[in-house]
Amino acid sequence: MATFIRSVSAEFAKLLTTRMWWVLALVLFGYIGLLAGGLAALFAGLQSGAIDPSAAGTGGQGAPPLGSIPPLIYSFASSVGYVFPVLLGALATTSEFRHQTLTPTFLATPRRAGVLGAKSLTLFVVGVGLGVVALLASVGIGALVMNAFGVDPLLGDGETWTLIGRTLLAMGLWAIIGVGLGALVPSQVASIVIVLAFTQFVEPLLRLASSFLDWTAQIAQFLPGAASDALVGASIFTGMNPTATAAVALDWWQGGLVLLAYAAWATAGGYFVSWKRDVT
Repeated sequence: MATFIRSVSAEFAKLLTTRMWWVLALVLFGYIGLLAGGLAALFAGLQSGAIDPSAAGTGGQGAPPLGSIPPLIYSFASSVGYVFPVLLGALATTSEFRHQTLTPTFLATPRRAGVLGAKSLTLFVVGVGLGVVALLASVGIGALVMNAFGVDPLLGDGETWTLIGRTLLAMGLWAIIGVGLGALVPSQVASIVIVLAFTQFVEPLLRLASSFLDWTAQIAQFLPGAASDALVGASIFTGMNPTATAAVALDWWQGGLVLLAYAAWATAGGYFVSWKRDVT
């Protein structure tokens, strides 16, 4: 146990002494804040009547149903921001291969599984921290904008705080997935390309294509992003989709288990594929 605690402390030191984590945190806050503030102004303006639906280019559909705007806005922290903890986890792992820092780490701590476990735990905690940053943007800015338009931000509602707690859990699990991916694909450039390509293009397209048929929607609910949205309990991707099959989703605890399974699979796969190999 003492060795594991020292490994966790070393992992925190390796990560927090670089600029990588706070640069990603700053970009995350600005990105989520811009999206949450802009969409909150649009939806709240439509709902309050301050914005004409025809002038907003919504095709006369107006805003989402009453009471659904706050969860949609707050869920930006995970439904859009999850790519940041994945990137951080992947970068934290691939940088070990790139700069050969794994060699002295394994000399000091020969139990490689313990080192990977310590890194996963460390990144889970830091991923939760990134979740806090994302929620400060989506909830903080979103609630202020909605309140300015006279829309109740539902900050006193228990469901809102449940969503916030599940968002933090989802962001921590995404960071572990990033660690596993970095171990599976030690090349830093390749892992970054895979993260960005899958999260920004491949999965969104798969989820969109699967929404037209019931059987494909049943399969798509097990995609990592869909499982994360189910865990959180809200998502801009499902909340704005009027098709019936878009409502197909796992329960929150099922989504959490699926996301945890992805994290375990990626970490275990990375351990056997590259973590046990000679890194010198």
